Amino acid sequence: MRSDDAGAIDTRLGARLAALRTEHGYSLGELADRSGVSRSTLSRAERAEISPTASLLNRLCAVYGRTMSQLLSEVEAEPAPVLRAADQPVWQDQASGFVRRSVSPPHPALRGELVEARLSPGADIAYDRPPVTGLEQHIWVLEGALDVTVRDTAHHLVTGDCLRMRVWGPTRFRCGADEGVRYLLAVVRP
Repeated sequence: MRSDDAGAIDTRLGARLAALRTEHGYSLGELADRSGVSRSTLSRAERAEISPTASLLNRLCAVYGRTMSQLLSEVEAEPAPVLRAADQPVWQDQASGFVRRSVSPPHPALRGELVEARLSPGADIAYDRPPVTGLEQHIWVLEGALDVTVRDTAHHLVTGDCLRMRVWGPTRFRCGADEGVRYLLAVVRP
């Protein structure tokens, strides 16, 4: 069962996904072909019958040329200059064990944002493409260990390590540790 807040975000997210598809002039079939996501899943996400996974949102963001945080910020409250910890929007992909806190949400006048991320033990998220080609990311592990694969290069990061990269192809985030991992993701649009 989803909380009222999660259900409201899913409803606004579904409406925004439908609006983006319309703005781009895509039918469900065309969007399915471009994203690699089935028509039925796209339709269910747009009607908020399902809560989209991080992988599904990443595929759609790649089609629309925006980051996941940009997309989510469009359905979250307008960011204030100071965002208190209690007011930072949290989004969760229960299927993969990924929790995302928008510490410093995207803003039209800024290119960067900060995201606190948590992966549950055993979580494994693979993105087949970047949401925005050439996206700059800095991953700083705050607690635990994280395995990040960028294209074919694997990186094992532990507490205090930082990986800097530009995303041009597939990436994978995996938490093999028993205690889970918490990391800060700094995202800078090209």
